[in-house]
Amino acid sequence: MNFIESLKERAKKDLKTIVLPESMDIRVLEAACSAQREGIANIILIGNEKDILENHSDLDFSKIQIIDPVKEEDTEDLIQKLVELRKNKGMTYEIAKELLLTDYMYYACMLVKDGKADGVVSGACHSSANTLRPALQIIKTEPNTMLVSAFFLMVVPNCDYGENGVFVFADSGLVQNPNSEELAAIAESSAKSFELLVGKKAKVALLSHSSMGSAKHDDVTKVVEAVKIANEKYPEFTIDGELQLDAAIVPSIAKSKAPNSKIKGKANVLIFPDLDAGNIGYKLVERLAKAEAYGPITQGIAAPVNDLSRGCCSEDIVGVIAITAVQAQEK
Repeated sequence: MNFIESLKERAKKDLKTIVLPESMDIRVLEAACSAQREGIANIILIGNEKDILENHSDLDFSKIQIIDPVKEEDTEDLIQKLVELRKNKGMTYEIAKELLLTDYMYYACMLVKDGKADGVVSGACHSSANTLRPALQIIKTEPNTMLVSAFFLMVVPNCDYGENGVFVFADSGLVQNPNSEELAAIAESSAKSFELLVGKKAKVALLSHSSMGSAKHDDVTKVVEAVKIANEKYPEFTIDGELQLDAAIVPSIAKSKAPNSKIKGKANVLIFPDLDAGNIGYKLVERLAKAEAYGPITQGIAAPVNDLSRGCCSEDIVGVIAITAVQAQEK
């Protein structure tokens, strides 16, 4: 059984309700039907039910709940609750009504906030900002969370590195240029995410173009300070750096470049120094190594709200639905 299949099996044991607001995208509709058919989650689609059923008669929506905000009797109640939730930010009835009737991501987040769903998957045809803004406004961050960040769950075929080819790459989707304290927080969140999803001990490497002082630069200093902060604040996790990529994941190279490293070239969680490196890194591995890349998966929101790459396929979306369901089980 491959890794994503094992996550699907976990999802089946305690079914959660996942909302898919992008009913205008055929990939999302195909993924919704696949996820429901496989029994990995109860699915809610938001959209015009007549249009969905008539335009996609080849798909089976019989066990999927389709909510049309214009016709749904609970919409008025959700409008009132959104006004109350954000009245201090200037929310009016008119604005709330417009948002819930036209921006399905807001409606999806209100369903989670109101306890009618457990998580949201979006982003197949919308930007990360369109996905995350409503989540942060409505669902908000987890208590004691310094920042929301994002990772990709990478499954690399025929790979002995990481956890049999499974890695977390962070931040590869959200935080542009984290400072040392933010890098440390991303390391801690990513370690938690890895252990939740993979069920193995996280070995976290903070990456750089330097290994253990081999180069001097302000960019290296940022990572060095992040490692120090992380080890002081999160001693329960194995976090090391600064490390070049090969010293982080190849034991034989770690012996020469970083002989005193705690992770000894066996990192399974890779923390990139900035979003450019993280985004380029995951796409290189996805395309050149033909890896499965699931995400961006968010961490630090009070309920799981996960983004998608706009280049995703329907199978990718099913995988993210499974991940979201497992995250919701933990919540």
